[in-house]
Amino acid sequence: MIRVREVRVIDDEGQQLGVMPTAEALALAQERGLDLVEVAPTAVPPVCRFLDYGQYKYEIQKRERETKRRQKSQTFKEIRFRVKIDRHDLETKTRRASQFLDDGDRVKVAVQFRGREINHPQLGRALLDRAAEMIGEHGVIERSPLMEGRSLFIVMAPPGSKVERKDDQPGQTDGTAAPEAPGETIGEALAAKGQVPDAAAEVAPEVVVIEVEGDEPQPAPPPA
Repeated sequence: MIRVREVRVIDDEGQQLGVMPTAEALALAQERGLDLVEVAPTAVPPVCRFLDYGQYKYEIQKRERETKRRQKSQTFKEIRFRVKIDRHDLETKTRRASQFLDDGDRVKVAVQFRGREINHPQLGRALLDRAAEMIGEHGVIERSPLMEGRSLFIVMAPPGSKVERKDDQPGQTDGTAAPEAPGETIGEALAAKGQVPDAAAEVAPEVVVIEVEGDEPQPAPPPA
């Protein structure tokens, strides 16, 4: 119900009809088989338009649903590695991460440390660099490595996504593949490479995670 005495009117073709008494505007809308709908109620005088109210309401609800969808909490897929992951498992999991990115999902790629492995975060950083290189055709690094408990992780996003941050740290590796001898684990090969950067000591952001099961049993770390 429009309670003001006069309104500024726009017809169904977008033409300005000027300011007129509300009763006259209602009569004109009815002649055209349309409704008189306030589209700018805070204007002085309020702006009304000749519309099919049912269609107008549907469009408003559609826009609201789209806005809520975009504002929904970001959900990440997650791929987890161990420092001593072998080449086959690394290739399998990076392929899975690539599929997630191709589907439009963001992917949290994490390296989990066991026991005293936590004293060598540079191995995790180098492993993340290697994984990012393998996934590189399918996504971009959105967040550089962060520590979260006993895990070091990066976030990768599909190409074209807005990159939040991709900082190069001093001494960072150049992204080339580490040499591997037959039978070596990835962790051992990366350790042999040397001069890899320390992990960034930052607080990880809150994320909603979908975990990917299927880690292969890993050998216990060698005694110190």
